[in-house]
Amino acid sequence: MLYSLARAALFRLDPEVAHDLTLKSLCAMGPGVALLGAGADAVDETTRVMGIDFPNPVGLAAGLDKNGDCIDAMAALGFGFVEIGTVTPRPQPGNPKPRIFRLVEHDAIINRLGFNNGGVENLVRNVERASFRGVLGINIGKNFDTPIERAADDYLACLDAVYAHATYVTVNISSPNTKNLRDLQSPEKLDELLGAVMARRDKLAARDGLRPKPLAVKVAPDLDDEQIESIASIAIKHRIDGLIATNTTLDREPVAGHAHAGEAGGLSGRPVFERSTTVLRKLAKALGGKVPLIGVGGILSGSDAKAKRDAGASLVQVYTGFIYRGPALIADARQALRGR
Repeated sequence: MLYSLARAALFRLDPEVAHDLTLKSLCAMGPGVALLGAGADAVDETTRVMGIDFPNPVGLAAGLDKNGDCIDAMAALGFGFVEIGTVTPRPQPGNPKPRIFRLVEHDAIINRLGFNNGGVENLVRNVERASFRGVLGINIGKNFDTPIERAADDYLACLDAVYAHATYVTVNISSPNTKNLRDLQSPEKLDELLGAVMARRDKLAARDGLRPKPLAVKVAPDLDDEQIESIASIAIKHRIDGLIATNTTLDREPVAGHAHAGEAGGLSGRPVFERSTTVLRKLAKALGGKVPLIGVGGILSGSDAKAKRDAGASLVQVYTGFIYRGPALIADARQALRGR
């Protein structure tokens, strides 16, 4: 009820203004934000994935808190893990505004933010200030003006900077809002990139004398069967610790006729659910249990979260559904995933 009232007020504002205001409000509430969340429960929901014990299998997807400004507040809402970013080596403003559009009738959002963030040094400072000691994922990308041929340089720079502060690191090669980024999903480029980042990850682990931290890769929903098989094969070859399926879609068929359907950017929310879950299911089959999957895309209910698990996901993440449903979605998803 409380979130419904807040949402009604926020949805009268420009989407990006509402986003920024929500983050600032959550941060200002501090530990008190826990009153809005799923709360503690006597049921053991611990899920071990990628060698990590997740307190519960429902996480916050990257993109909501790009700079790690509200780590403590997000964790207090009841998420089992929080993923921040996408972060780039250098600060960048992202694409021109307006760049976020609500499609309320479809429980959806189109965004073309373009990795707007304060840079990796700023994110690291925010992580160091946070009190959270739970499972923290950090999602890394490349600057918009870095040539695709030099993309690995940006990913390695970010990995070097965040490695000591992350529980796991996600390599984002699937945002549709950075020119040519999805080209990194091609077999040759993906093989080269993953070879470079995994070698650097192992070097950082050897430096610290510790077990290598897990590295996940986030892929797009707009993949054909050949691409899915190729990504799975390369992920197995490089012993990637996890795949996150999926990012936003360029497909507009599910929202055809809507006033914002023609806006450039990635479509998220309910319309991406079927496409995302299909890719997830096909990846699970291609991987044969050799690489765990995190399901994200269009989760707006507990039954949606369960469908992701049934399709092969060990964990789930929410973003757009959280905007539409608020903290109640976390509780619903956790409850649905308790029944194994």
